[in-house]
Amino acid sequence: MLFGKLLPREGNFFEMFNQHADRIVEAARAFSLLVANYGDPQLRERYTREVDTAEHAADRVTREVNKMLHKTFITPIDREQIHQLINTMDDVADVIQDSAETMSLYDVRHMTEDMSRLTELSLKCCERVKDAVYMLAKIAEPKVAEAALKTCEEIDQLESDADRVMRSAMSKLFREEPDVRELIKLKAIYELLETITDKCEDVANLIEGVVLENS
Repeated sequence: MLFGKLLPREGNFFEMFNQHADRIVEAARAFSLLVANYGDPQLRERYTREVDTAEHAADRVTREVNKMLHKTFITPIDREQIHQLINTMDDVADVIQDSAETMSLYDVRHMTEDMSRLTELSLKCCERVKDAVYMLAKIAEPKVAEAALKTCEEIDQLESDADRVMRSAMSKLFREEPDVRELIKLKAIYELLETITDKCEDVANLIEGVVLENS
């Protein structure tokens, strides 16, 4: 009986994945509102705090998952897959927070249309990551596994869309921005925003691997 008590339920990992995915979407939505309301200093501060709160909560879930890995003898999927997945998910939340912080640190004065478009794509990517993560607990069911793989494909497409937007934004920036300091600022922001979708794609690739190996 004692040995059994030492083994947390397998479902706990999936529950914590879901919790982390929720925090990612919370951070992405707060960041989207930050960009949409950037001209209002009070709202800008409010949504920046909300991004930070969601990212800190995601960090706590990540630490709990990694701690549980050391205490669990039997895991629902491969241990390395669990480790890689939760830490890659945490990268998504980290980059969202980095984007918000960099806007403040670089004293970015206004949002461009390309920033808004990249933010929109980032939010969609994060929402689809959440959808895919929520399916993990039932990937033994063929229909769920198929839906998870389709969702991962959608994330890949969104990342490609973001890459195209960033390339276009960079081209416009280097052609039209006369202020070198402003160019450096905007270039850094564009790259960070595109990195959010890159990290989402990394999560999607890991989920695809889990699905293909365990469904």
